[in-house]
Amino acid sequence: MSLTLTPSSDAGESIVPGVSPQVFSRADFAKVAEFTHRKAGIVLSEGKMMLVYSRLAPLLRRCKCTTFAEYLALIEQDQAQATATVAALTTNHTYFNREEHHFEHFAEHVRGDLVTKALSKQPVRIWSAGCSSGEEIWTLMLTLLGPDRIEGKQIANSKLVALASDLADHAVRAAEGATYPKEAMKEIAQPLIDNWCKTDGTTVKIGPEAHGLVRFRQLNLLGEWPIKNPFDVIFCRNVMIYFDHPTKERLVWRLANQLRPGGYLYIGHSERVSGQAVDLLEPAGPTIYKRKAA
Repeated sequence: MSLTLTPSSDAGESIVPGVSPQVFSRADFAKVAEFTHRKAGIVLSEGKMMLVYSRLAPLLRRCKCTTFAEYLALIEQDQAQATATVAALTTNHTYFNREEHHFEHFAEHVRGDLVTKALSKQPVRIWSAGCSSGEEIWTLMLTLLGPDRIEGKQIANSKLVALASDLADHAVRAAEGATYPKEAMKEIAQPLIDNWCKTDGTTVKIGPEAHGLVRFRQLNLLGEWPIKNPFDVIFCRNVMIYFDHPTKERLVWRLANQLRPGGYLYIGHSERVSGQAVDLLEPAGPTIYKRKAA
């Protein structure tokens, strides 16, 4: 997909009301779009000009840059600021028990085998790829530990390990902090909250049993993955909506290759499996796929 954007023939045209084109121009936006696609696979249409300005303007002020051109030169040299730029343009919208049918499928068709493996001292690995602020991984962990506190304690002491990763460092920190308004957890069954969370007034914090199962990492899904062992379950939902088609196909192929035979991949409701990954995955439910046997 081409990301070439033609700069306006009117050099004096303001693309954001009240903002001088000397500060933020169409050429600047085109460079931001090229940069985010190159670094993270994110596609920014021209309709995102206002969003780009509003998300990046605070970063310019923090770096004492007076124009986007100056800031764009900076991020090509400063890796930390480049990462902050991509993170600022990533939308972290999520909530507990989002796309409920995924967690129902996990509880009914996947959890039992994972618990059996875990309690027989076999390794079990789960990945929330694009964990955002943590609502997905914690819904998954509470569902896994379940309503039986004795069994849940045994699971918590097993070799089961979950990875929660996101491109945005602030999202990873929020997920690891694991503290949410009580209202945000209204879709979680009360016995799971009672068993595995600590409630203090209007705030709920994920308890140590669930928290101890999860490792948190900042990770670009389009970069190198410092991951050696395959996963039993991967959730990668509503991440690929920002990517062009070739990028989506490459990512799904990599995710499929990271699954054990018989492992499950859960993707977002508007996402589909296509390309080479079709040879490795078979449908197991709405936007749920199972890795074919070797």
